[in-house]
Order: sequence, then structure tokens, then C-alpha cells
Amino acid sequence: MRSITHPGTPNAQRFSSVVTEVCAFNALTRTQVSLLDAIADIADKQNVQSGAFRLNGGALTSFNYVMPALSTSSAHAVYFSETFYVAGTVQLETACVTYGRRDGAPWLHCHAVWVEPSGRRHCGHLLPDQIVVSAPISVSGVSLNDATFSVTPDAETRFSLFIPHPSQNIPVSRAAPAQAFGVGHALRLAPNQDICLSIEQFCLDNHIKSAQIYGGVGSTVGAVFDDGRVVEPFVTELLIRSGHISSDRDGNPSAAIDIVIVDHLGGVSEGRLAKGENPVLVTAELVIVQLS
Repeated sequence: MRSITHPGTPNAQRFSSVVTEVCAFNALTRTQVSLLDAIADIADKQNVQSGAFRLNGGALTSFNYVMPALSTSSAHAVYFSETFYVAGTVQLETACVTYGRRDGAPWLHCHAVWVEPSGRRHCGHLLPDQIVVSAPISVSGVSLNDATFSVTPDAETRFSLFIPHPSQNIPVSRAAPAQAFGVGHALRLAPNQDICLSIEQFCLDNHIKSAQIYGGVGSTVGAVFDDGRVVEPFVTELLIRSGHISSDRDGNPSAAIDIVIVDHLGGVSEGRLAKGENPVLVTAELVIVQLS
């Protein structure tokens, strides 16, 4: 399995997690506001301070994004590209969002797949305060009642990243379209551990036999799919299209995770992650909702 050497000192704790009550919901964004304001407006109306969301459909203008990139300094092992701008209306296919707080204010981390006016289908890291929602976007996911993803300095990578922290319980509005309550785990994985195996070990340690993965924003050192395809460029960003944990024949948790990934050369790939072959590059953020 490939690995990455970051400039800082690795923390002995290779994941951060907070157990939390979760609530599932669905909503539509308003338009003619930034993507950040559109998501924050939904969260505010539903008394949500943090969560893991999926976006589907809708359209965007003033479209700004960045790509994963090689680092040009010793301060970071990898970095971001310059900002790319797409003129015209961009059709959103899907996106994963980690929603939380930065310096006490709403913020989000979003990786998306979209189609540009030229017809090009692409993937990358959206700049949510520099993009305007021009047609309503469907938002679904889970809110966290007892945890908050907060942007926190990370000594190992020397980035400020979303890390889950315990938070004061904020009751979910009963006027909101709540669908179900359950137990979830807000989770951040540190670099150089396989995504599938780490999630399986986390579930085993927490006696979780089956679960659904919500959100899923992160990066890997290249990628290997279960059908044998390999993404060789090692600087990537990904979103989880779908993910679940079920019991294998021996009763142990087994993760199945389907992703879309973009590499620093601009290649877009998708498929199911092979186990033991996909180490985290910088971070992986997700929520595991326990089913049994």
C-alpha cells in the first residue's frame, strides 16, 4: 500500500470520532445566493449546526473550484491548484458535503461532480462562498445533534481540517421534515490508513454490525478499485457515492464503498474501493449511522 510523508508529526490517534444522535432530512435550496448561504439557510431552518449531506441536481453559476495539486513548498506534502472558473451555467450531478463551523461561522467542505456548458463532466473541490445557486438543489443527509465538525489545525498535515468535536445538544426542530432518529458516529480518518479497513476496525471496536455511510469527503494516495483498475497519480480528492457496512460470513463488519475521484492530472475515475489498497492522503470525513 502506498503512503505519503507529511511535514508534521503524526498523532498516535489515527482517527477522531464523536458519537451523536442523528436526524435524517431532505430539503431544497433557495436560489440566487452562494452555495454556502444556501446550505447554511437550510441548516438554520432545521436547527442544524453540523452534518453530512448529499447534493443532487440543480444548477450553479459564478462557478469556482480547485483541484488537488502537487505542493510547491516544504510546508505541505500536497496542496491545491489555482482557482478555476467556469463561465455559464453548470449542471450539478452530485456532491458530498461536510457541514460545520469555521471560526464559529458556518462553513462546508464539498467535493462534487458536474457537467459544464461545453458538455465536459468533471470533478473537484468547490469554493462554496464563490458559487451561486441558479436552480434549486436537492439536499439530503443527516444532522448531528451532539457533535460538530469544526475546522481545526492539524499538526501532521499542517492544514486546518474538519475534525469532529462534542457539542452542546441542540434539539432538532419538530417542524423540520425529520424522517428518523438514530445513533451515528462523526468520523475523521488521518493519513496513511486504508479507508475500508479503518472503517471496518472502527465498527468492530464499537460493536457495529451494519451501518450506512453519510457524506464522505476526502482524499487518497491514488486509488485501486476492486476490479483491478489503478489510479496512478497520487494526489487525489474523492467523494463517496454510496457506502455501507454489513456483516461478512464470520460476523465481522465489511465495508463496501463506491467513490468518484479526481487526480492532480485532471483524470476522473469511479468505482468500488479495493480493501487494503487505498490509504488516506490528507483526510477523510464521514458519518457512520448505526443500523445494528
